Amino acid sequence: MSSFGKNNYIFVLFLVFTLWTCHAVSRRLPEAFSSERHEKWMAQYGKVYKDDAEKEKRLQIFKNNVQFIESFNAAGSKPFNLSINKFADLHNEEFKALLTNGQRKEGRVWTAAETSFKYDSVTKLPATMNWRKRGAVTPIKDQGTCRSCWAFSTVATIEGLHHITKGELVSLSEQELVDCVRGDSDGCNGGYVEDAFEFLTKKGGIASETYYPYKGVNKSCKVKKESHGVAKIKGYEKVPSNSEKALLKAVAHQPVSAYVEAGGSAFQFYSSGIFTGKCGTEVDHSVTVVGYGKAGDGSKYWLVKNSWGTEWGEKGYIRMKRDIDAKEGLCGIATSASYPTV
Repeated sequence: MSSFGKNNYIFVLFLVFTLWTCHAVSRRLPEAFSSERHEKWMAQYGKVYKDDAEKEKRLQIFKNNVQFIESFNAAGSKPFNLSINKFADLHNEEFKALLTNGQRKEGRVWTAAETSFKYDSVTKLPATMNWRKRGAVTPIKDQGTCRSCWAFSTVATIEGLHHITKGELVSLSEQELVDCVRGDSDGCNGGYVEDAFEFLTKKGGIASETYYPYKGVNKSCKVKKESHGVAKIKGYEKVPSNSEKALLKAVAHQPVSAYVEAGGSAFQFYSSGIFTGKCGTEVDHSVTVVGYGKAGDGSKYWLVKNSWGTEWGEKGYIRMKRDIDAKEGLCGIATSASYPTV
């Protein structure tokens, strides 16, 4: 081989080696970056894993979720954004198992008649309503990994009604409902707002958060029938199903409990804007509709209080698109709503 050919051969080997090295380094850089982001995220949310294998598993899920979130936001095709929140190391199926209530049982009938809807004849409604601004909504709470959204939704409606009728805002006890409501409801294993309303109707009232604080686990019921009912209800009514107009009438007068399908990845990582995400009517989560309004571009929305802490959504809230073509409302929000009465 001539010296010229030999030099060319060495040059080609050098070039191949350089390209391979660059590729290997470039591949390691994103991996290192993801690992560093995961470490910072762990520190931010106080996450600790049992061993290295679990940490590696969570890192891979974290990377996939971050990729999904960043790709979604980069597309810019929706009027809402996603963010890396405290659920970022959970696979979507794990998230649904931990945070949502499970699908409602078909055919279950409660004592509240569908026909008793006291706001049916209302014709004049305010263009917007925000019970939070009117002082009828307590600060955002966090159900933790207890599937007690149904208790939080029930409590939020009673807190609102108590403020409207008595002029005082009192934080009430979700734990009382978790511990004491039975039937198809089973504390941290999931439950129904209707069961909670019926329990409190018979009992006469609900204890305060101060007297009966939230623990996020199933415990023994510790209240007597007559004791510590700081906020009382006489019953509850169902909003006529599959009617956003009926839901609007109710929310104009008081906060209302609603079931939604909240198990999708977009709902899991929602951070801001008017949610229009892909979801159906297989409702699996209880929330509280505390208002409605219209954005600057004319988009109508429901203002919804959730129970996943302030680091999810818009400081614990989500705005969901209102007046969609489907009668069930977005994510089934109009399928099965109810509110307490006094």
